[in-house]
Amino acid sequence: MGRNRRLKKRLWRLRSNPLRRHDDIVEAWIVLVMWAVVLVGGALSGLVTFHAADEVFSAQRTERHSVQAVLLTDTPSPTSTVGGARDLIKAKVRWTTADGTRRTGSTLVETGKKAGSKVVVWVDSAGALTIEPPSRTEATLESAVLGLTAALALAGLAFGTGAVVRYRLNQRRIDSWDTEWKLVGPTWGRKTG
Repeated sequence: MGRNRRLKKRLWRLRSNPLRRHDDIVEAWIVLVMWAVVLVGGALSGLVTFHAADEVFSAQRTERHSVQAVLLTDTPSPTSTVGGARDLIKAKVRWTTADGTRRTGSTLVETGKKAGSKVVVWVDSAGALTIEPPSRTEATLESAVLGLTAALALAGLAFGTGAVVRYRLNQRRIDSWDTEWKLVGPTWGRKTG
């Protein structure tokens, strides 16, 4: 019995009531639609974004591969870094593509290397320099963050739109009350006998 009463209390805007205004029904539907968009739309947009990003990262891992390159210039000696991070600097390198063509270009390499040193660079299917693709774990984490961001963005948009519409409804109610008070208020004047 108590559970039924709580459900009725939560759905009070949808119940038949002589004091219920049309705006109350509109507001109830706005809240219902807003929550449906947040829950269903947010979940769908998050999943679609997650899968799309995961496919892009998977394609990058398939297309890109590492090759040995030769460093063409000396790089400066490393500086002390906090937390053991590597110092990277842009330097010229030369590598051979799968079809045997020699290419040169600039990429980030570790500091403290001499010209002629072997370095590992990443190239795409055309043989052009590119960045290392994210690992499967990194790609999954980044895809999840992108999916969550998409879901939260849709939720924010839905809440914002719902808040604006509910604000306009409240303004309309206040204007209606003001008009009614202007009609009724003067008749309530104090009468002395």
